[in-house]
Amino acid sequence: MKTAMKLLLASLSFAVVSAFASGGAEVHLDSAPINLKDTASLQRGAKTFINYCLNCHNAQFMRYSHLTQIGLTEQQIKDNLLFTTDKFGDTMVSALDPADAKDWFGGVPPDLTLSARVRGSDWLYTYLRGFYRDDASTTGWNNTVFKNVAMPHVLHDLQGTQAMGKVGEKRGHDGKMEPVMKLGLDRAGSMSPGDYDRTIADLVNYMTYMAEPARAQRTQLGVLVLFFLAIAFFVTLWLKHEYWKDVK
Repeated sequence: MKTAMKLLLASLSFAVVSAFASGGAEVHLDSAPINLKDTASLQRGAKTFINYCLNCHNAQFMRYSHLTQIGLTEQQIKDNLLFTTDKFGDTMVSALDPADAKDWFGGVPPDLTLSARVRGSDWLYTYLRGFYRDDASTTGWNNTVFKNVAMPHVLHDLQGTQAMGKVGEKRGHDGKMEPVMKLGLDRAGSMSPGDYDRTIADLVNYMTYMAEPARAQRTQLGVLVLFFLAIAFFVTLWLKHEYWKDVK
């Protein structure tokens, strides 16, 4: 019992420290339209991930060959998704030199294989749509869910440039009026806002799959197990009734 209480207190302490480390402020997260059965979405997301994210980030726990699990053939992967020096069985590793990354971004970009499990799909979906121009930052960019983010907005050519502007005022907890800030499109990109949101939805859908490729199979197996247990329960109940019906 004492050991269990110590583990519980340690977990609560870690949660509190993590909350303060992340800034403590609650940010509204948009719901990511995740559908791991939509292979077309997963394939589009994989293409976006490889063409944009792998320029700086690694996904070293994911192999190109695993993309066959989302409906791509080996030849399609070799023709469309592999860089010149990559092989079909290789892990997804960026060509960015860590020393250059430290000079440009102040640190090595994190591996993204498990990012959807660490951050959550909704967080990624909101984050990738929440970049805006901020001349006061080092990179010239900021983000609604990751204040003073070191990562530049690599998809700005697709989305365009967003700016944070005042749209009104509201009364704060201290009774004083505070500005209400909202993102607005300052410069159009090559995609419409709807198309960009769908592209990010596909990207996050793939990243969710990448974080746990067996998730869909695990969920399906779980449903089958519950169905089997339900049948077994009624069979056991019937056997009990048959066994004890003549016992007085």
